[in-house]
Amino acid sequence: GGHPVERRKMPQWMLRITAYAERLLQGLEQVDFSEAIKTQQRNWIGRSEGARLFFALQNGDRLGVKPIEVFSTRPDTIFGATFLVLAPEHELVDKICTKEQKEAVDKYKKQAAAKSERERSADVKHISGVFTGNYALHPLTDNLVPVWISDYVLAGYGTGAIMAVPSEDERDYRFAQHFNLPVVEVLDKSNLPKAEMGDKVGAYINSDFLNGQSATVGFALALDVLEQRGLAIRKINFRFHDANFSRQRYWGEPFPIIYNQNGGIEIDKNLPVKLPPLHDFHPTADGHSPLARVVDWVNTPDGQRETDTMPGYAASSWYFLRYMDSHNKDEPFATEAVNYWQQVDLYVGGSEHAVGHLLYSRFWNQFLYDLGKVPHQEPYKKLINQGMIQGIIETIYLKKEKVNGRSQFVSADLIKADKLELYARIPVHIRYVSNYGSPDSFLDLKGIEQFKGWKNDYANAEFVLNGFNHLVTHSETGKMSKSKYNVVNPDDVIQEYGADCLRMYELFLGPLEDAKPWNTKGIDGVYRFLRKFWDLYTQLPLNDAAPTAAELKILHTCIKKVSADLENFSFNTSIAAFMVATNHLREIKCDKRAILQPLLVVIAPFAPYTADELWYLLGNSGSVHNSATFPSYNEAYLIEDNFQCPISINGKLRYTLQFPLNAAQELVEQTALAQTEVQKWTAGKTITKTIFIKNKMLNIVVKD
Repeated sequence: GGHPVERRKMPQWMLRITAYAERLLQGLEQVDFSEAIKTQQRNWIGRSEGARLFFALQNGDRLGVKPIEVFSTRPDTIFGATFLVLAPEHELVDKICTKEQKEAVDKYKKQAAAKSERERSADVKHISGVFTGNYALHPLTDNLVPVWISDYVLAGYGTGAIMAVPSEDERDYRFAQHFNLPVVEVLDKSNLPKAEMGDKVGAYINSDFLNGQSATVGFALALDVLEQRGLAIRKINFRFHDANFSRQRYWGEPFPIIYNQNGGIEIDKNLPVKLPPLHDFHPTADGHSPLARVVDWVNTPDGQRETDTMPGYAASSWYFLRYMDSHNKDEPFATEAVNYWQQVDLYVGGSEHAVGHLLYSRFWNQFLYDLGKVPHQEPYKKLINQGMIQGIIETIYLKKEKVNGRSQFVSADLIKADKLELYARIPVHIRYVSNYGSPDSFLDLKGIEQFKGWKNDYANAEFVLNGFNHLVTHSETGKMSKSKYNVVNPDDVIQEYGADCLRMYELFLGPLEDAKPWNTKGIDGVYRFLRKFWDLYTQLPLNDAAPTAAELKILHTCIKKVSADLENFSFNTSIAAFMVATNHLREIKCDKRAILQPLLVVIAPFAPYTADELWYLLGNSGSVHNSATFPSYNEAYLIEDNFQCPISINGKLRYTLQFPLNAAQELVEQTALAQTEVQKWTAGKTITKTIFIKNKMLNIVVKD
């Protein structure tokens, strides 16, 4: 918010999720998740094999400090380490900083403290750092290695210190270039023109016992030698951290923790601990939870309660288990319940939770498994990520520099492509835009007045319009967002089209896992389909006569298609199958209860309200969802006994005839030549030959 930020250490509760790092990785092999989700989790956990290396300070004994420990996944490049970099928060910084560098180091530490770890990780272009004034000894060469601090090294990752090898790491290289530090090449890649910095290829140079060896063997060889000399310890490291489980806010489950008079920790005897009534929800001036103000609640005969509360994922990590035994008043869930329900068979959720809720709930479940509370290590068998419903974003062009002291908007079609950088794009609510979502979207005079009334900041703005008095806008597809003013309220759609229409349109937009652009104009097609489907049941009185072979084929084709699609979550193609079946049944004026009632059961999961209403109109009692059984298709009704035969003249389609399957060539030719439409193209001409493919086609070759 533009306010100064000061980072302070706070005593907080943490979840030791890192203790489950390896199991969380291994568990991904047991579940049916997409590879994209598995890759996200693997990358977030960030397993890497490497070594703990130790660089003694030049004057470490005098200063009373231990060697600087670094973790490296490339111990084979140690001969290229020309400087060390510590995180500004590293515990050794103040101890090893010289008097001459103290002012610069303190100033830099303060600057770094104002940034979040995310900002520091993301800012790859900005280069900054300060020399501590001290040097370490290279463990293999005894060369002096300068020790710097920089905010691109994070205290929470690895050891908070790195050995910088600028010849093999892009960020180290830019740091070395910026501060004029030496770069020592350790891999000869001159014969590999496509090799890039960091690629483990080539042969070692400037690397003592590694010289001449292939990069493929360097890691193991270097680690063996370093271990033998007592300079390294093999280690597996993980990128992700233990999870912060404390929140300095009111809303959240209280920790059932008491700090007793002796400084110890006890479980609160008065369970469950409930939040006290509160009116001021701001944290205290010193950063404590608002609960710290409730003195009567904090102070108990046994000691003081913890005033931090748990985060949102405390509940979301295990709610699926509570669903299995939701009315249990004595415990979260009974063993009998979870043993009955077992794992969640199918979890449908957004990919945006891949390294949040999904990872935490897997960890939580594995911890409960260790306690013998659940029967499986993994909570979910299968995961499907539904695609995001996207919206139309409409923007208008605002000149960045004011014109005569006024904001100026310019119609998009009046701006030259090479001048677009002079303009900012301002989102506008789609309700004011005519033809929104198309290349011809615009604000007319009425829309401009609505915009000015909506955005008071631009009430006196100037609008440069085109010859049609239009302010042409820019349309694009993107995330639905309040800030983009393109959110569609489902209640409004339901009010106009009904819940079934909204439901089916969302399913019809495309494959479940794909992102799909929302366009309210497209819902009309689904609405018309539902009207046609309704008319099947209401325009003709239904009868109990036996269905024809054609009617049975239409019904069972639809049942077969929808049954397969439901298993594969291909809901969009199911709706297409309903549309095809409805059109075919309307064409043959189907009025058979034996056809239309089963079809109603098949569509019930997609249009539950329409299906229930028609179920009642057909004279049935109860709900279709409780009273009917989903029908099975009969393959016998799907066997083709006829085929449509294209009749071509000299390779051009002229007519189509229906024949029994396996009809003889003589019958097909005689019937085709007797047709008036065919005779138009053969009259007065000589038939030189015929080409017949059984059950496929007939081509008649003629010449004048």
